Amino acid sequence: MTLWVGVMSGTSLDGIDVAVVETAGDGERPADWRVVAFETERYDGAARARIAGAITSGSAAAICALDFELGERIGAAVNRMLAGASLRPADVEAIGSHGQTVWHEPPEGARGGATLQLGQAAVIAERTSCTVVSDFRVRDMAAGGEGAPLTAYTDWLLFRARESRAIQNIGGIGNVTALPAESSGATPQAYDTGPGVVLIDGAVEFLTEGRSRFDLDGEMARRGVASDDALSDWLSDPFFSRPPPRSTGRERFSRDRLLEWLRRHAALSPEDTIATLTELTARTIADAYRWIEEPPAGCYLSGGGARNPALASRLEQLLDPVPVRDLSALGLDADAREAVAFALLARQHVLGYPANAPWATGARGPRLLGVRTAA
Repeated sequence: MTLWVGVMSGTSLDGIDVAVVETAGDGERPADWRVVAFETERYDGAARARIAGAITSGSAAAICALDFELGERIGAAVNRMLAGASLRPADVEAIGSHGQTVWHEPPEGARGGATLQLGQAAVIAERTSCTVVSDFRVRDMAAGGEGAPLTAYTDWLLFRARESRAIQNIGGIGNVTALPAESSGATPQAYDTGPGVVLIDGAVEFLTEGRSRFDLDGEMARRGVASDDALSDWLSDPFFSRPPPRSTGRERFSRDRLLEWLRRHAALSPEDTIATLTELTARTIADAYRWIEEPPAGCYLSGGGARNPALASRLEQLLDPVPVRDLSALGLDADAREAVAFALLARQHVLGYPANAPWATGARGPRLLGVRTAA
């Protein structure tokens, strides 16, 4: 059995997810696997502000400093995780660190894409004494791909089965992996569906003047009524009519764009505002399923949005008769999915398996992902 560590900092800017994953065998698909430990270290308000500032208007100096700061934070989070699990750095084959995305611009037409994740791998390697695999997105984009969603490959690795499934992540941005039944011979699909909780969380924070950062238990949405007029402003975005492969991020569904929308619809109550944005997420996820070639027999939710009952309930209505369940029904904590994915992507890099899933990203072919920094 071999131990791998996965680290993920998502577009919701919640914090740093760290997972320790044990695998057996050296085939492309592990003969067996289990999550040994998982934790989330929350960002404090100051750290979240610095990251958000880097995304919207960061200078080269600020981005460079943040790259090293996040490397320190990730290294410390991994060390605490290993100590808590009574593990030594020498027990770990490699750390897969996604880093914190501050910019992701997919290719469009003749223009190539660009992406940047912060969390300096050299700092992580120095602080943990572990080999680090990082910069997973860039090789796929250099090969003409979207660079996302990277978890599509690990969803295929872990969750393909006799029945067709949709693995729906609702983080800051939503993305789906559609896995056909193994016997069908059909090609899997994966793409971003649009905003997950990025707009909901941003609006809650603005409307409560920072007292709340998210809609706890979907209570605000449940008390409100969605506005068709305000909803149509978002639904007119051409992203939603673009077929896969496609990816997006905070660059498109930005705080500035959200604040402008909030000003235009200031007559809405806070509850109606959050109900409208919740409807946006649910509806754009359900609408995006029109591109799934083999309809799923079940939909499994992960990410912060999976813990929002108002959002999950509305999605279940829109996808009826497809049952909607938490990813834990498949044996994996929904919150741990992405950190586990990067532990496995580190494994694939070390063992030499391409892991970019061209069927998801649109890249010209399979590519080995990641850059290795020795311990």
